[in-house]
Amino acid sequence: MHLNEGKVPADYQTYLNRKVHWIIVGAILSFALFVLAISVGAVAIPPVEVVQSLLGISVSEKWDRIVWNIRLPQAIAALIAGIGLSIAGVAMQSILRNPLASPFTLGISSAGAFGAAVSIVLLGTGNIQSTVANPVSISNPYLTTVVAFIFCMIATGIILLISHLKGSSPEVMILTGVALSSLFSAGVMFLQYFSNDAQLAAVVYWTFGDVGRATWDMLPLMALIVGAGTLYFIVNRWNYNAIDAGDETAQGLGVDVARVRLVGMTVAALISAVIVALLGVIGFVGLVCPHMVRRIIGDDQRFLIPGSAVMGAILLLASDTVARVIVAPYVLPVSVLTAFMGAPVFIFLLFRGYKR
Repeated sequence: MHLNEGKVPADYQTYLNRKVHWIIVGAILSFALFVLAISVGAVAIPPVEVVQSLLGISVSEKWDRIVWNIRLPQAIAALIAGIGLSIAGVAMQSILRNPLASPFTLGISSAGAFGAAVSIVLLGTGNIQSTVANPVSISNPYLTTVVAFIFCMIATGIILLISHLKGSSPEVMILTGVALSSLFSAGVMFLQYFSNDAQLAAVVYWTFGDVGRATWDMLPLMALIVGAGTLYFIVNRWNYNAIDAGDETAQGLGVDVARVRLVGMTVAALISAVIVALLGVIGFVGLVCPHMVRRIIGDDQRFLIPGSAVMGAILLLASDTVARVIVAPYVLPVSVLTAFMGAPVFIFLLFRGYKR
């Protein structure tokens, strides 16, 4: 009888603890960035006063209004969207066994953008307001999300079909994503051409992905979908580890690969649809964050999924904060910074893939 039976080796436990500690440090950093995102802006609010306001300790009525009515919804939206896009990206990369997969590179974000444009132009869910802070709003976010989700699922179905027929090599998948992005971008331009001035303004303004347009009414839907999707992916972490080893290996371990792939892509598409429908297209977060985390804690989905969620929150919170101060007093859409950052990384991944 072995005395160490059932015990985890000390070296392996240290290895696991290192990963957990990194995720905890990342979570602490994301909270610090969350407070900083609320603190920074045209009116600078000291971080201590921000924390006091969040705790209900009123320091200044003016600062309380800025924190609760403007910056807190924006910071929460950046937190939720960063988690959602990163989680969708890491799930797609595992499900399709493709390191270049993400809602943006596979054309799913473009499909959701077209669906939202259809809702705004043809179903009248986009409104022009007289307020400077939020000139465009979505009057029916639920209908807009449903329409965006339908087109996200159309793109997802095309991707899965081509993956099944032609194999899921990075080249085939990325070329499919390029074709879908071009197709749905052309559809958006077609709608813009036949829309009136108000509809055109709504679609153009909306396509600038930005968390600054978030309102308290949007947050419950985003939080519900992203939270439920994140929980689903965490529950299925062992299935994704098995799929990473190959479909045959996963099937030998009892994983229903077809079902896991279909449901996983559906959940990832729903997360992408909600974020795209409410905040616009925010590119490259789902591609970059999982690869950044892989370099730190490896490919184990038990740690990669929560680590990617933390990294997504950090990246989008930091990008939104920088976007508000880099050309102050003007505020850039956060999608501009994520594109500037993500494009070089995307080219590097393509180069590295072809080099291999």
